[in-house]
Amino acid sequence: MRKVNLAVVGATGLVGETILNILEERNFNIKNLYLLSSKRSAGKEIEFNGEKYIVEELNEESFDKDIDIALFAAGGAVSERFAHMAVEKGVKVIDNSSVFRTNREIPLIVPEVNPEKIRNSDGIIANPNCSTIQSVIPLKPLHDRFKIKRIVYSTYQSVSGSGVAGLKDLEEGSIECYPHQIQDNVIPQIDDFLENGYTKEEVKMIDETKKILGDNTIKITATTVRVPVKYTHGVSVNLEFHNEFQMEEVYKLLEEFPGIVVKDDREKNHYPMGIDVKGKDKVYVGRIRRDFSLDNGLNLWIVADNIRKGAATNTVQIAELVAELLE
Repeated sequence: MRKVNLAVVGATGLVGETILNILEERNFNIKNLYLLSSKRSAGKEIEFNGEKYIVEELNEESFDKDIDIALFAAGGAVSERFAHMAVEKGVKVIDNSSVFRTNREIPLIVPEVNPEKIRNSDGIIANPNCSTIQSVIPLKPLHDRFKIKRIVYSTYQSVSGSGVAGLKDLEEGSIECYPHQIQDNVIPQIDDFLENGYTKEEVKMIDETKKILGDNTIKITATTVRVPVKYTHGVSVNLEFHNEFQMEEVYKLLEEFPGIVVKDDREKNHYPMGIDVKGKDKVYVGRIRRDFSLDNGLNLWIVADNIRKGAATNTVQIAELVAELLE
């Protein structure tokens, strides 16, 4: 991979800061680094790879520089305004917001699942929703082998999925980010409600799963829940397949698929938990068992660090693939 001129938009936010940490950890080959943020954060000094960088205010001239790739982690309004502007200047954009995810012309990428779709990008690549990312990685090998007929998602999502505001509500007991107290509570609502009774977060998981797996025939329903945990999301997944399966093959498929750690030992009470997964980049799968209430049914419990694999790490992995295409 040649050296890349890289910009991080939203560099002072929770995901932006984590992106910088992961770029360091993975030794991303950077020639010039540009840190961009709001006027409020402009001027802040950030250390990266032993050098100090001054955060610049994001504006219409920000992409006049020689930038190869821009990683956007500043929210939907910023992406709507500046992503196409960057592309017009020849920049490849990897966006963390939900703005472009359902656009048919823009690839939605999880590198372990559909890396080949990156070549379909004309400038913008969307990073999926955090819960979707960790779910589709185990689903991919199972779908390829047994063909998924139906999915029931039930999520247990940490407050860091709402950024600093969510963490503040949990730590301080405030009710500013969420419609109800999150301390000592579980809120069965993430994002706004739609007319059909689902929330936007639930519809994101449904639509994004179909797009990433490339199969609109899968029947999917979801209930997304906010829990009083700082980091890591858990997802309970109930699957119904078209084809019969053996449990031995299910384990083998999951254990051999990239990005997955199977942790499933009932005798030792071993299964994925957020306290063990925080700070890691793999997706952990456990509580793997046949659902005897229907033909060809399977239950999975999936846990991942939502800020790392669910956002920042997935973004950097995409950037690595994009950089290879720049050669």
